[in-house]
Amino acid sequence: MSGELTLLVIRLVFLAIMWIFVFSIVYALRSDLFGSRSRDYQQAMAQSRQQTFAAAGSDSGSSGSPAPAPAPAGAPASAASQPQTQPAPPPQAPAAASGASGTSGQPQRLTKLVITSGPKRGFEIELGTEPLSIGRARDADVCIQDDYTSTRHARLLNWDGAWMLQDLDSTNGTFINGERVSQPVELRSGVPVRIGTTTFELR
Repeated sequence: MSGELTLLVIRLVFLAIMWIFVFSIVYALRSDLFGSRSRDYQQAMAQSRQQTFAAAGSDSGSSGSPAPAPAPAGAPASAASQPQTQPAPPPQAPAAASGASGTSGQPQRLTKLVITSGPKRGFEIELGTEPLSIGRARDADVCIQDDYTSTRHARLLNWDGAWMLQDLDSTNGTFINGERVSQPVELRSGVPVRIGTTTFELR
């Protein structure tokens, strides 16, 4: 009887040690995956912002004027986000930034999407009338291959001549002028949009 009891105790101790070992491995893996990923994400975001502001600073330096601060999301594009060949639009007259003749309130005519920072910096895609899908999927119209972009992250929609950006419940979010958006937002010319470590704008 004592031999069977001893064997049972040994088995229980061995089982407890095995479960402690398993939990230790799971905890270590979780720390490595999520802890380092969070730190890497913050570093990647900082590098992306530095590239964006460096590009804006070089443009403003060539024209002899300092780079103004970025405008809040949803506001008309300011001189910091407008191409240098266009003047800054007045706050109450967004149609003036389009550079096209028409009635007040007419949407800007945007013809291309330009990636300004990230792995595909300099990449351009022409805008037509069809929606554009953005994400890590290989069949996405704008394919962004990084760990912080969802497979189906966001999409661009042409709504009565205006381009609307819609986040598709992505994990890390979609940011316009540094502000996370959860509902469709109209994009203006030169307003920076950040998805993962990539920043782009419409022109």
